[in-house]
Amino acid sequence: MNSRPTSDPAPDRGGLLGKLMAAVRPEFRVDVLVPELGTLIFNTTPCLVRGCVHQPRTRQLCRGHYRRWQQDGRPDLDTFVATTPPSLVGRKDLTACAVEGCRYGAARQGLCVRHHGFWDRAGKPDLATWLANQSAVRHEEQPVCHLAFCTLWAQGSSPFCLNHKSRWYAAGQPDIEEFTAQCESRGDDRFDFRPLNDARQVKLELQYAVQCRHDERQINTASSVVNVAVRLAALSEATSLLDWPIERWAEFYGHRVAKHDQNGQLAFLRYAHEHVEDLQVGGGWETEFPRDVWRLHRLGIDGRARLRFDRIPQPWLRNLTKRFVRWRLSIGRSVNQAVIDVLALTRFAGFLARPEVTATQPADLGRPLLERYLADLTLDTRAVHSRNRDIASLNAFFYAVRRHEWDPALPANAMFYPDDFAKTEKRLPRGLAEQVMAQVEQPANLDRWRAPEGRLLTLILMRCGLRVGDATKIALECVIRDADGAPYLRYFNNKMKREALVPIDEELDQQIAEQQRRVLQRWPDGTRWLFPAPRKNPDGARQLTTHSYRGQLNDWLQRCDVRDEHGRPVHLTPHQWRHTFATRLINRDVPQEVVQVLLDHSSGEMTAHYARLHDSTVRRHWEKARKVNARGESVTLSPDGPLAEASWAKQRLGRVTQALPNGFCGLPVQKTCPHANACLTCPMFVTTPEFLPQHHQQRQQVLQIMSTAEARGQLRLVEMNQQVLGNLDRIITALEEGDSSQKPEAAADAS
Repeated sequence: MNSRPTSDPAPDRGGLLGKLMAAVRPEFRVDVLVPELGTLIFNTTPCLVRGCVHQPRTRQLCRGHYRRWQQDGRPDLDTFVATTPPSLVGRKDLTACAVEGCRYGAARQGLCVRHHGFWDRAGKPDLATWLANQSAVRHEEQPVCHLAFCTLWAQGSSPFCLNHKSRWYAAGQPDIEEFTAQCESRGDDRFDFRPLNDARQVKLELQYAVQCRHDERQINTASSVVNVAVRLAALSEATSLLDWPIERWAEFYGHRVAKHDQNGQLAFLRYAHEHVEDLQVGGGWETEFPRDVWRLHRLGIDGRARLRFDRIPQPWLRNLTKRFVRWRLSIGRSVNQAVIDVLALTRFAGFLARPEVTATQPADLGRPLLERYLADLTLDTRAVHSRNRDIASLNAFFYAVRRHEWDPALPANAMFYPDDFAKTEKRLPRGLAEQVMAQVEQPANLDRWRAPEGRLLTLILMRCGLRVGDATKIALECVIRDADGAPYLRYFNNKMKREALVPIDEELDQQIAEQQRRVLQRWPDGTRWLFPAPRKNPDGARQLTTHSYRGQLNDWLQRCDVRDEHGRPVHLTPHQWRHTFATRLINRDVPQEVVQVLLDHSSGEMTAHYARLHDSTVRRHWEKARKVNARGESVTLSPDGPLAEASWAKQRLGRVTQALPNGFCGLPVQKTCPHANACLTCPMFVTTPEFLPQHHQQRQQVLQIMSTAEARGQLRLVEMNQQVLGNLDRIITALEEGDSSQKPEAAADAS
């Protein structure tokens, strides 16, 4: 970085000024900061003008070429780019003396001072003839102009050539290094802090903010933004950014900067204000816990999230809430869960603050008060799931207060019970229709992705069933192989806080390898991610965000013109591919426990949400199974035609309205059953081999009943169950014979 250091303010080691003096490095503690290319502006493509090394700003042109394009009357951009030289005014070789070999700067008539004197004393003959008779100049050891881009010889004892020496005089003969930096950075970013020379601490604070932006390497920081902030800070006459709250700075800006120009400057000022405050207060629980607004990055937690406790009016509840949230974070609960807990307790505090609710201390939080709160929650317009989430957070809070003895006054009955949670509706899985999947899986449509990483990420979501948040965070080295060489995708399941594996095909394995090569070619020093953020990510430290991918997905769907069965444009979310993946597996007869492993679910209950077979799958299994009635006689149906369709419709209705523990009722739904619960003596009873375990269990129960009745002399009861036992024996025999006869066929199908 080219710059001229400034004199330091008197250090105050006990306060913020001393911390700034220790934190701001010398290369940033300058009047004019000229950063090296790529350290504060992270665009990866150069200016459109071929040979120009500057970073683009507007219309993919650097600042200098954009201004030249405007001065030329905004011509056709392609023509301008093709005909414009890369060098800009002030950053190119100046005219040298016309005498061959002479590299002094031209002064008059195209000649340097020395050769112009020779020509003048010769009587000013024809210049072309005179030049033709001059011998070439040989001065190989002549010093060159101090400016890096200038190849002319230095004039006399000056470090500059003739013309740059004149410019130096015209600029008021400033410091040599400062003038050199200004000339060599023309068209580049220059951060000018000189307006704050009379406010040294504010100057250091803004320099510290620029240094933080440089070190974090995540946000483009242009001098046009910072210089405006510097000038307005100088006008404020504040001795420190922390003299005013950020709201007052925003108001101050609003009176001096047009609204459409405020965003960048205000964003940088907010950033500077926050980082200077972080420097002043430090980090750790000792300094952050007493505050009513926690900034989690001060606790070493990634991100800029904040937890607000200032909206809880009761001091005792606010302190207990802080202890609860600190404990939850310390045991590994997510920031999102902490936010949910704080919001739930804030809403509960609002309920307690009502005039009609007399709760002023923990001892008042008994079961009667909680029942009133439950009644109040029923009037909440939020979804049932959101209200239940509040109850769960409060229950965890009460349990933690009692368990850790944070307040012994809390009543023992301050708790919620399972029945207090409102019943939620079971939602169907949101798998996509096969008509839609056929369109998005079409190779021609997949090739419409603008970036190959977007195409690959989409294939992973469709074929592996990952959550989009997990997929964007896949590590660069993500493929492992088993003993047979089969590839598996390794990823981190953020919801379950564990690593997981899912098998992939050879095509997907190859495309992942190609993505790895592209990533290493762009970031040769390496990166953690298979999908790094494509912009403002010079070190490859940031992964692609889900927000960025969703924007790319919507753009791709519009270009593919994907439509549903009604001809309407399809709007889908990445998570629907997870539902589709699971539903497809279930309908391909993949066992539910296998699907549970592939989805990395902790319980079968989570997987059961997807285990709802398509009607065609259920019918296929129903038609394949052997069906017998209560007498053990086979029941056959026509394989096709209207009767088969009607029989299938009746069977579906029977499953829904007349399901039995060991079979299905074949009686038309319009009729009344004359046999009550004696299904095994009912001529309309139908069962299949899938109920054999229940038949065996019921047979054992009937034998026990008959044995007990016979011992007691209850012969009538023995007689009543004799027919049931006979029917069970015939049913079991028929089903077992039919099942064994189908096994060779099933084995042949499996092979």
